[in-house]
Amino acid sequence: MVAFAGPDPIGVLIGAKRPSATLVHKIAVHPDHQRQGHGRHLLASLGSKLAILGPPRIVAEVPAPNAPARGLFSANGWVEEAVLTDYIWAGGPQRSESRTGFIIPVSVDDLGANGLLGEGDPPTCWERSLETLTARKDEIGGLAVASEERVEAYVLYIKEEAKILSLRSFMDDGDARLGELLARLDPGGAGAILPKVHPAEMPAGRLETLGFRPAGAHLLYAASAGSA
Repeated sequence: MVAFAGPDPIGVLIGAKRPSATLVHKIAVHPDHQRQGHGRHLLASLGSKLAILGPPRIVAEVPAPNAPARGLFSANGWVEEAVLTDYIWAGGPQRSESRTGFIIPVSVDDLGANGLLGEGDPPTCWERSLETLTARKDEIGGLAVASEERVEAYVLYIKEEAKILSLRSFMDDGDARLGELLARLDPGGAGAILPKVHPAEMPAGRLETLGFRPAGAHLLYAASAGSA
């Protein structure tokens, strides 16, 4: 959506729409036209349109230091639902071989075919949702610990971006399997980013035990179409 002053574009809102929600990816107003209600108008126009077309839920993931953007959403009735924490993997114990199962390559399609992605997963940021993983599956690599019966733990990542997109364990093993996978993923032991972790995904203490350290945060704002 674009806001105009006469013939000149002075504001823009870029979004991404899915059946479950619409994400406000970017919203910006030219410096010469700020504090004149253009940001409020863009959000209200989006809400009015989605009240007719759906879906009713609208979300935004705002960097915590961006006070003006936080103020804009709060002033327009958006509710802060959660703090999404960015983590960096600082490295953990290195293992030369798996002692808990077979280490195998795995893809998004493999995990989906085995019912390990999707329904029943905890809340995630937009970037780590099933729809994003599916859309980017050709860029995503993965490793899993598997027994003869099942996948017991997995990590999905994008090496070119030094980014971990998803990690889950299905075993009560003190996260030994995840530790093995992370060691295989990055033998150098540092630098991979796990972005925007929802507090319901994995407790901070568990991530810190695996070698992750907090490195920033985003605030998850939400509104209902027609009320924003």
